[in-house]
Amino acid sequence: MLQRDLSITTERYTAEIDAATYIREFRRTEYFIKLCQQCGNYGRRYGCPPLDEATLASVGRYRRVRIIGVKITPRDTALPLEAANELMEPVIAQLNGELLAMERELGGMCFGFVGKCPYCADAPCARIEGKPCRHPEKVRPSLEAVGFDISRTAQELLGLEIKWGRDGRLPEYLTLVCGIFYERTVEV
Repeated sequence: MLQRDLSITTERYTAEIDAATYIREFRRTEYFIKLCQQCGNYGRRYGCPPLDEATLASVGRYRRVRIIGVKITPRDTALPLEAANELMEPVIAQLNGELLAMERELGGMCFGFVGKCPYCADAPCARIEGKPCRHPEKVRPSLEAVGFDISRTAQELLGLEIKWGRDGRLPEYLTLVCGIFYERTVEV
């Protein structure tokens, strides 16, 4: 078996925006939920739609949004597309920890990443069996799960174009986008 070079470099980008502006300009809930319905994780992961109305409405309770993007550039430019998760997992783990710390510190609500749950390892999500989430204190939906346009967010707010793989190969870099809504406007 060939040895693959999975070393990466990362660059971080951040932006701050008024929550009402972000919601008005970057959210297209119905459109993105329809796209989510085409994914095999729809209704099968607690971080994925369908989400309850309270979660969907939660973003409207805050004044500010901090968007965080990470550009992950693999050293090996010929990696197969299947290597993407392996390259992103350690970066996602670090960002999830930072997001949860910001959530506690700012009293906000963070939005992480879709896909494989970083807390259940290879166990299937409890949602599949109709059971409660095993890690509700840690699992958060992604921005796209509540209807935000991540490509546009990355491009317009972070100056970062999302690239897509071709012919079974990774793009020149991978992009992660997450965020936190903070400064409550409404107490619940």
